[in-house]
Order: sequence, then C-alpha cells, then structure tokens
Amino acid sequence: MHDLVRSIPAIDVNARFAPRLASLGWYLGRSVFRETYWLREVLAGDSDLTDRVRTLFVSGMDLDAQCDRLPPPDHLLAWAAEIQDEHLRRLATPGALPPSDLVENDRLQWLLLQEGARDYEHMLVVLHARRMQESEEGYRVQKPLVPHDPEAGLAAVEQGHYRIGSRSEPFAYDNELPPQAVELSGFRIADRPVSNAEYSAFIEAGGYREEGFWSEQGTQWRDGLEAAAPLHWRRDEARNWYGSGLNGPVDLQPNEPVSGVSHHEAQAFATWVAGLGGDLDGAALQHEYQWEVAARLGRIEGVGRVWEWCANTFHPYPEFHPFPDSSISQPDFGGDRLSLRGGSLHTQRCLRRASFRNRATAGDRHGFAGIRLVFPPA
Repeated sequence: MHDLVRSIPAIDVNARFAPRLASLGWYLGRSVFRETYWLREVLAGDSDLTDRVRTLFVSGMDLDAQCDRLPPPDHLLAWAAEIQDEHLRRLATPGALPPSDLVENDRLQWLLLQEGARDYEHMLVVLHARRMQESEEGYRVQKPLVPHDPEAGLAAVEQGHYRIGSRSEPFAYDNELPPQAVELSGFRIADRPVSNAEYSAFIEAGGYREEGFWSEQGTQWRDGLEAAAPLHWRRDEARNWYGSGLNGPVDLQPNEPVSGVSHHEAQAFATWVAGLGGDLDGAALQHEYQWEVAARLGRIEGVGRVWEWCANTFHPYPEFHPFPDSSISQPDFGGDRLSLRGGSLHTQRCLRRASFRNRATAGDRHGFAGIRLVFPPA
C-alpha cells in the first residue's frame, strides 16, 4: 500500500478520480486508522491517536473534505510507517495484546489483515480510474476484437441441499457465518465468465440501444452516463475496441473475461442472451448461493479473474451475529448493495475462498467486475 502511494506524483495522492472513490492517500490512512482503533483504542483503552484523526476517516464529513484535509504524502507515509511498525511489534510479541475475546483464535488479526487487503484493491481501482483519465491518443489496435456469439459451455448442478458459508474458520467475516444448509433447484451454470468477444457481440447487436434489455433503473443509469461499452473500453481511429488498463492501453483479448461492467449492464446482457434461444434460453444472472455451490463442487473455471455479479442483494444469513461490532458488514445489508463473488486478478490471497462475499451498488463498475450466467436444467 505504501508503494502504491509512492508510485504516482505527490499532487495526485490525495486527489479523487471518480465520484464513488476516495483518494489513494485516504485508503491508506483509513487502513492505519482502523488498526489503531482496534489495537489501541478498543484493546488498550488509548484513544489519543484515533481522536486526532477520527473526523478524516469516519462518517460525518464528505469525502472531498476528508481528502482535502489529508497531510502531504511524505507526512502521511511517515505517520503510517511509524504507527504500523508499532502495530507489527504488538502483533508479533506474545502477551503484547491485552486479553480479549476479540483476539481469540486471531479473529481480530485476520479481520485487520483482510480489511487491509480490501483497501489495497480499492487503491488499485483508484489507480485504474486515474490511468483512464490520461490521454491515449495514437494507440492502434494490433489484433481487432472479433465479436463472438455466446456459447453454452454449461455444467449441471442437481437439485438438493447444499452448504454455504464458512465453517467458523477464524478468518471468516461475520457475513459468512453461521454456515447454512440451503435447498437449490437444479440449474446449469456457465463453466467460465462471459468473455470480451461475447460482450462485444452484445454491443454489436445493439445491446446498449435496445430498450427491452434494460430495467427502468438500468435505463436511467445508462442514459445518465451515456454508457455504450464497459468502463475501460475505448476505440482507436479505426473504430476497433481496446482496453485502458492499469499499465496503459492494451488490445482486448477475446477469451479473457469482460470486466468494468455494472450490474445494470450484466442484467441487460443476460436478458439479451436469454432471447437467443436454444441452449441459452432462460439465461439469468447467478444467485450467490449457486456460485458458491458450483465453486465448491469444482464445476466452474476462471474463478478469480473478475468479480462476478450476482442477482441477489447483500443480506445477512439467518442467526447472523456481527463481529467485531455492527460497523463492518451490517451497513450494507438491506440497502442497494448487490453481492459479488470470486475475486479479481488484484484480489489478495487471504480473500480468495468460496465463502467470501463482496458487494457493490448496481451502478458501480470501477471494481473489476464481470458476468457469469446460469440457466434452467436441461
């Protein structure tokens, strides 16, 4: 995370590059604040450091104001390094942390590690948003992306009772617990995420212009942004699609999973595919339970290439109990957040498991998200 801050000019560290994203410096600072809050204020009863910076990283002040008030990058990095060195000492020294139910089985330590990993991925999202604002004039596609109709490479999952959620592992988030038994109807699931070539076929078929593919909310979102392709897709002078990536412009590989799409776009694509008929009849976005079951059974491939949109809202499991308090998962329940599963190329290993649950709003397409479809049983 420190290296990411050092990778860009100082003037950009505390700048915002998309409406729903904070700055690079803010995500680093929030991660340090979170560690300080739990390890010092809660466990040790020392709120001196957190009181000084609380208004910068908790609700009550808008993001623009918080980012504007951050210290210069060199001061921010020095502050973060000093505090985190002390935190590492406490975590590595037996008996340095006060006795508490929070640290039993290292649950709090795992939480801090994984929340830091989520902040790290958010920082890469910020860098991608920044990169997309830079000029790419003159880029020429070497191998044009050729549209390809979706193919039905489907794996069957039989009707039955299946387990979802974590088996109370110490690294599990509260929203993965307690483990549940769910009954699923039989379904078929695409063995891989939707590809660039398949999504290009949707575009070429007029997918962004055909009103019948879009929900009312999706239409409002599409028209408000004048969306006509995934977030990072661009056209060169010959009108060929290419991608604006973290490291600059790049040809889109036809078989790579499409990313940079919102839930609205994913839903419109699924509606288009359902209308193609044949083995594709009845196509729909997956429910997160279907994804988890198929992943546990080894029926799907391409997991961890892109986050995969799910049809359902982010919700608590029955008998949900917040850990370490209600501030981590509970604010996203019952609102406008939808579930995502799987992980992206930029997701840290500690978050790559079948039970891990991500979430985002329907209009968010900055988070390296793609699509996997499910179908009725044969």
